[in-house]
Amino acid sequence: MEERIFLSPPHMCGDEVVLTQEAFASNWIAPLGPFVDRFERELGTYLDGRYVCATSSGTGALHLGLMVLGVTKGDRVYCSDFTFSASANIIRYCGAEPVFIDSDEKTWQMDPACLEAALARDKRENRLPKAVIVVDLYGISANYDAILPLCEAYGVAVLEDSAEALGSTYRSKKCGCFGRVSGFSFNGNKIITTSGGGAMISDDPELVKRARFLATQAREPRPYYHHYEIGYNYRLSNILAALGCGQMSVLEERVKARREICSRYHAMLGDIDGLSFMPEPEGAVSNCWLTVIQLDPEKIRLTPDALRLCLEEANIESRLVWKPMHLQPVFESCEFFGGDVCRKIFERGLCLPSGSALTQTQQIRICDLIHKAILR
Repeated sequence: MEERIFLSPPHMCGDEVVLTQEAFASNWIAPLGPFVDRFERELGTYLDGRYVCATSSGTGALHLGLMVLGVTKGDRVYCSDFTFSASANIIRYCGAEPVFIDSDEKTWQMDPACLEAALARDKRENRLPKAVIVVDLYGISANYDAILPLCEAYGVAVLEDSAEALGSTYRSKKCGCFGRVSGFSFNGNKIITTSGGGAMISDDPELVKRARFLATQAREPRPYYHHYEIGYNYRLSNILAALGCGQMSVLEERVKARREICSRYHAMLGDIDGLSFMPEPEGAVSNCWLTVIQLDPEKIRLTPDALRLCLEEANIESRLVWKPMHLQPVFESCEFFGGDVCRKIFERGLCLPSGSALTQTQQIRICDLIHKAILR
């Protein structure tokens, strides 16, 4: 059996060892410390001067984002339907009601037409949402030219879920800089990692100050533990922030590598009739976190799951795309605006190995297997 190829494994540059050893030597082990401050500064500088609250997970960052926007029990929150469950779970954490918005088949991102229909209907019924969670799916930005004016017109705040999109841009503006608040993930499979971690971002320092307060158990500034509010243990550890500082130094290299990997997939698989790739819309430049393909069932008899199993037999990890939230049993009672775009993508989509350390030899092996599996 040949060496396993993973979907999106961590890729260390070497500086992480030096920096984590420095953190150990200083005995700053517990959450917070000099490397947390440094990581927040470096990330904020990269994101054009945004303010940053580093967190223990991307989910925690997004949850804080909803809380600082004032989302509470009984509110409605719109959310991209085609996403990982954390985007929707945080709505329930706040006691609010999710409403899912279908994708545009040309972009796979939130459909502005469906969003507008939902906003118009809810305005007539006097129940506009408190926020809209817009996901930058698989590293590609949403259509902010259309979405932001809509939300502004209806007075609804945007929480940008950029968990997968650090290093991506839209109209030359970095993802994570479009929402009133935004969230990133630095989980082990992301384009850079702190092992487990995330960050809430905003251009409003008061919102980030509020997030930091909630993320440290809502402890009041007194010489003893004093609390008026429920808080959370959401802050990033100094050790993991040291990893993040090492990873920030190679972020642009990681984006370049993943874009090259995606381009090679296009070149090596583009001749297969019925196989297509996730679109990169005009104006968007993706970090290519994952390369995603679709198999047209009218032209290719092999299903995405059957292809996944063929690759698994060869010790290659791939993954089916996110199952839409409105099809999840836990959210089956929630409203959904749209048609069957997300469902069709789910039925046809597969994520291919995309780690930035993937070699050309490994990629040739993957593509050869895909050709054989589809054409046999």
